[in-house]
Amino acid sequence: MKRKKELRKHIALLKTQLCTSTMHQSQSAEILAALEAHPAFRAAHIVLLYYSLKDEVDTHEFVRKWSREKRILLPVVVGDDLELRVYTGPEDLATGSYGIEEPTGELFTDYAAIDFVAVPGVAFDNAGNRLGRGKGYYDRLLPRLTAFKAGICFPFQLVEEVPAEPFDIRMDTIITTMKNELSHSYYPLHARYRVVTKNLF
Repeated sequence: MKRKKELRKHIALLKTQLCTSTMHQSQSAEILAALEAHPAFRAAHIVLLYYSLKDEVDTHEFVRKWSREKRILLPVVVGDDLELRVYTGPEDLATGSYGIEEPTGELFTDYAAIDFVAVPGVAFDNAGNRLGRGKGYYDRLLPRLTAFKAGICFPFQLVEEVPAEPFDIRMDTIITTMKNELSHSYYPLHARYRVVTKNLF
């Protein structure tokens, strides 16, 4: 638990140092271009995305764009869990918990029908392990999903090792851009990654 807290603090510091508006937008565009080119995403009909916070890879336009071609789901915080609702357009979004824009469309419960999941996180490693914000929402949601899971992050969020438990759900791939690769003093990166890393399984 202590290591997770330290890693969250470390990444938060990097965000304040590195996430300029220009870099945020340019890297978001590169990462999402890689995401939409991924074969699993291209083949998917029902996709669970996320509506980004200011410090995450910006998905707002991406959600709108692909809702015209695929059935897009977004998570909604309800108590201690995430429920999934169908995205029907920006006019049907309402500000929910933590200031996240959430859909008000129909409830979606057919988890087995979801083909692809884009998962945000504080940090990821090359084994597919993910560190969240500490509330456990995705930890409770991901075990219900059999879909292909892609972790989405900025390059400084890809670290050597994320503390993980045997029951944690790993990603099938991590999508980022290593154009401005960094060496972390705390969690050093020893390997170079392409824009889309190889599938992990």
